[in-house]
Amino acid sequence: MKLIVGLGNPGAKYAGHRHNIGFMCLDRIAQDHSFGPWKSKFQGQVIEGRFGSDRVVLLKPETFMNNSGQSVIAAAQFYKLEPQDVIVLHDEIDLAPGKVRFKQGGGHAGHNGLRSIHAHLGADYGRVRLGVGHPGHKDRVPGFVLHDFAKADQDWLDDVLRGVSDGAQHLAQGDPAKFMNAVALRVSPPRSGTGDKGPKAEALKPAPKATAQPDPEAPRSALQKLVDRFK
Repeated sequence: MKLIVGLGNPGAKYAGHRHNIGFMCLDRIAQDHSFGPWKSKFQGQVIEGRFGSDRVVLLKPETFMNNSGQSVIAAAQFYKLEPQDVIVLHDEIDLAPGKVRFKQGGGHAGHNGLRSIHAHLGADYGRVRLGVGHPGHKDRVPGFVLHDFAKADQDWLDDVLRGVSDGAQHLAQGDPAKFMNAVALRVSPPRSGTGDKGPKAEALKPAPKATAQPDPEAPRSALQKLVDRFK
């Protein structure tokens, strides 16, 4: 069994913020896989579901970001889970928009939600780092993450949400490599070769048909000799 946690802040005014991409991912998973309904528990919203025989619990803490650990530890203790069975989905300013990475254990890199989880659960849980980009200066970070995604972000954001949803079953199975592959198929799908103008395309072009040329050394017929006299 896995506990998959999406980080964010509760309330409609925060719903579209970059900081809430973890919440967005869980909402997409629940919608795509017909989990439901959400219930209030563990100081958050929780929902249980299955991917085949693999049981999963989705949790959106409602303690506000800085106290996310209170909700996570309550759920982990209730289900008697080890930190390795907990996976946290969160925004990551040190990754470019649309980039997704999986990491097991490690530091919190100053992320307040992870800092709180570290304090309550330790550092050995897994995390899915969801790139939202960086505003360019550390002083602008709070206003950047606590602001809605721009319209220009919607295409890559939708690809990321769909990719995470596609790969959620692999998170439940404890297979992060397959999870990352599912995300990649949405975010960076294989390109069609029809528009390729590179060397490979040139190699596939049919060779030009050879044009027959007379061999000057070959014996000439009487008719050819006669034609040559009138050239």
